Amino acid sequence: MHTPVALLLELGAILTALSLLGTIARRFGLSPVPLYLLAGLALGDGGLAPVPAARDFVDTGASIGVILLLLTLGLDFTVREFTASLHRHRTSAAVDLALNALPGAAAGWLLDLDAGGILALAGATYVSSSGIIARLLGDLRRLGNRETPAVLSVLVVEDFAMAAYLPLLVVVTSGGTWWQALLAVLAAIAAVAAAITASWRWGHHVGRILTHPDPELVLLRVLGITLIVAALAEIIHVSAAVGAFLIGLALTGAAADRARAVLSPLRDLFAAVFFLALGLSVDPGDLLPMLPAAAALAVVTAGTKLATGWYAAGRDGAGRRGRLRAGTALIARGEFSVVIIGLAAPAQDRLAALVTTYVMLLAVCGPVLTRFAPTRQAIPRPPAAQKRPAGGAPDEVSDAFQLPAPPRQGTGRGAAGRD
Repeated sequence: MHTPVALLLELGAILTALSLLGTIARRFGLSPVPLYLLAGLALGDGGLAPVPAARDFVDTGASIGVILLLLTLGLDFTVREFTASLHRHRTSAAVDLALNALPGAAAGWLLDLDAGGILALAGATYVSSSGIIARLLGDLRRLGNRETPAVLSVLVVEDFAMAAYLPLLVVVTSGGTWWQALLAVLAAIAAVAAAITASWRWGHHVGRILTHPDPELVLLRVLGITLIVAALAEIIHVSAAVGAFLIGLALTGAAADRARAVLSPLRDLFAAVFFLALGLSVDPGDLLPMLPAAAALAVVTAGTKLATGWYAAGRDGAGRRGRLRAGTALIARGEFSVVIIGLAAPAQDRLAALVTTYVMLLAVCGPVLTRFAPTRQAIPRPPAAQKRPAGGAPDEVSDAFQLPAPPRQGTGRGAAGRD
């Protein structure tokens, strides 16, 4: 079997460069995601050093990367926990839609776009990046925080909403009739309902099927089943990432622990490729002309996402710091916005340039803002604090005193107290 030398050289150079960028990011306590995105920008078409031989591998690896990110994220929660969280965050989903879709629709109207362009821009400003945010929560060790279930609930509702939105966008941009759009939306909703029902009723059988003493077989089984479910999800117009997330929810206890252990190195590799691919999809020459408009839209919708996270985390009882962390975590936009560009851009040249610039701004700045959001500080308690009553109220201003949190439901495994 002959392997192209150019492919090996380019992949080797890419992985080496990513490792160096990751080392730099870790040195300063940052997530490497923004640096991976900028590396992709430098290596893409119009960049400093294009990598044509490795492009197909990177594009394929990116799809696997977002699937693995959502799969391992689902492993940290159970179906019952997450269903309760989704039920509690119905109003959070409505707030998210109102606050974040309307600015995009208003911007599209001001730019004199047609109905398809307005709908596309509203979707691009509405949906956050599940892939980027999943990686950030892991990098920053916030999966156990009180606000994290609220963030995940908002993300998954957005991903499910995309199942109805994308068929609608296709019909509108192609000039279809209202009844064609209605049928497309109803079909997508029915498919999503069927997928959720199947996961709820038969998901507990998945752990028994995938469990095995041999780590190699666990890896092959979990990855194989996940990719099949992700493909089926795409067929019925549900995000492949949502399908992977449902598989993660179905695995609990020892099965989840074993799956997480064998998948972690593979997830880290393909996640880095995913972020690189987002940067590769952008031509730097397209960014500058639309930078002022994109920056203004980014500032507005970063604020609206912050408000969304603040509200959603508040429903889970998070303190001010937790609410701020939730809001900043939701700022990043990514893969779905790129999909929206692909569907609407053929007839909307200005839209493609605007959304591309907008996505890159928030994909890079969002993780940085998330990193510097207030976090719990590991400050030793003074002797006086140790004598406080066990039922004392949590301190929302200072995290110096790690007091017990009240019991709660609907949170991830190992969740932290109110913060």
